[in-house]
Amino acid sequence: MTDWIRVCGADEIDDEDVIRFDSGGRTFAVYRTPDGYFATDGFCTHEEQHLADGLVVGRVIECPLHGGRFDVASGKALSAPVCTDLRTHDVKVEDGQVFLAL
Repeated sequence: MTDWIRVCGADEIDDEDVIRFDSGGRTFAVYRTPDGYFATDGFCTHEEQHLADGLVVGRVIECPLHGGRFDVASGKALSAPVCTDLRTHDVKVEDGQVFLAL
């Protein structure tokens, strides 16, 4: 059974933006893209930088430390120096609220 936890109101994340969400000792990044809402682990796989400080363009997050890029929907590493994919997490929007599957 999936446990869903409320992250925020859907309107609390701007278009093409990301927020940090901490729960149970873990950090997540939750994104709003033109294709919907997505979530990944919150740290870059290259040097443990918070991705919530990065830039979102379309479905791509760019790490603010070294500029590595990931597809937020699949977690796929897209450019150097990152070579390890991000773990993704299910997200749903109900009644104007964003929920993350834990």
